[in-house]
Amino acid sequence: MDELTPREDHTGQARSTRAEASSRGNWFQQHPRFVDLVVVLVVFAYNLPIQFNSVPDHLWSGTGIVLSVGLCAPHLLRRRYPLGVYACIQVVAFLQVLLGVELLVADVMLLPAVYTLAVRARWSVSAAAAALVVAWLIFTVVPAMDHNNMSIGDLGVLVVVVIWMWTWGRLVRTRRHYIVWLRERAVQLEREKAAEAALAASSERTRIAREIHDIVSHSLSVVVVMSDGAAATIDTDPARAKSAMEGVRDTGRTAMADMRRMLGVLRDDEPGSHAPQPGIAQLESLVDESTSAGLPVTLAVEGHAEQVPASVDLAVFRIVQEALTNARRHAGPNVTRVDVRISRRVDAIEVSIVDDGRGTVEDADNGRGHGLIGMRERIAAHGGTLRTESRPGGGFEVNAIVPKGARS
Repeated sequence: MDELTPREDHTGQARSTRAEASSRGNWFQQHPRFVDLVVVLVVFAYNLPIQFNSVPDHLWSGTGIVLSVGLCAPHLLRRRYPLGVYACIQVVAFLQVLLGVELLVADVMLLPAVYTLAVRARWSVSAAAAALVVAWLIFTVVPAMDHNNMSIGDLGVLVVVVIWMWTWGRLVRTRRHYIVWLRERAVQLEREKAAEAALAASSERTRIAREIHDIVSHSLSVVVVMSDGAAATIDTDPARAKSAMEGVRDTGRTAMADMRRMLGVLRDDEPGSHAPQPGIAQLESLVDESTSAGLPVTLAVEGHAEQVPASVDLAVFRIVQEALTNARRHAGPNVTRVDVRISRRVDAIEVSIVDDGRGTVEDADNGRGHGLIGMRERIAAHGGTLRTESRPGGGFEVNAIVPKGARS
């Protein structure tokens, strides 16, 4: 325990130091003009007592001060006018050489000017400025090399410093552009994400609307048929009327359960929201319900029972449900048989619903509802095919092929 205490103190102190450093860095970034002013004052103050040694005797004694002001003062505007500031400092530097004034401490202000230009301007402009500074250094240092006790190595170091400042500025420019690109990319990704979410919501609304249509349309048609039968036989055959009304009750309860399950996707706490969706296994109940409503339906399921995707299982059920609903509505009172055949293939499930009534394609999908339109959308979502046609001998046929490798 004693060994951990110093380590913890050291870690806490290190975190505190990093936090303070970060705070200082943020403060300096938030007050750039103040930082520039401090740099100007420090350089000018340091240069002030030394500049007298660099000015020739035949020049006015204040020449060094004027040159120092010309070299330092423009630095305050470097962030707003980088090219103008560099040009001003460079002109003063060349004027310094023409007057015969040796190197000044204030000449160091050329370095931040080159750096700022490399950050803000095109590479060709900043590179030309850096090359001009190097040429100025050679032109200034070489003639007075013996007098100033400077060597070629010293000149090389100065040239490398100029090139390094330009390179640093270019790297900062590249990094800033990269950060801007990342931000724009993040905004673009957010927009794409919002668009995908809106598209998914629209698709989900369409799916829910299609499911609700299938549930309500089928259930109400059964309820109407059974209610008519109960009303017609309540005086002559009360037992049969009672049975019909019980069928209405059971159909209503089933429809309510289906609706609760369907709408459960909108409210996660809805009871039954996670109940299984109907599928091929529930077709017998669907056929019994239609038979009770007076529609002579037979069911044949071929092939081996095997696990299929839930969406395919549901699609098959809804196709049969919609076809039986259309048969009740449009086949007419003289229909004697409705054959439902499910054929399980290796790669797909074929669904066939055939009746001998008088319905036509126009009757089944007369533009006033979602009948065959919803059926086509459901099949298309799974990459399958749907064929609906009137039979030559009378009646109507629906044939659908739903691949087992569904896309949705």
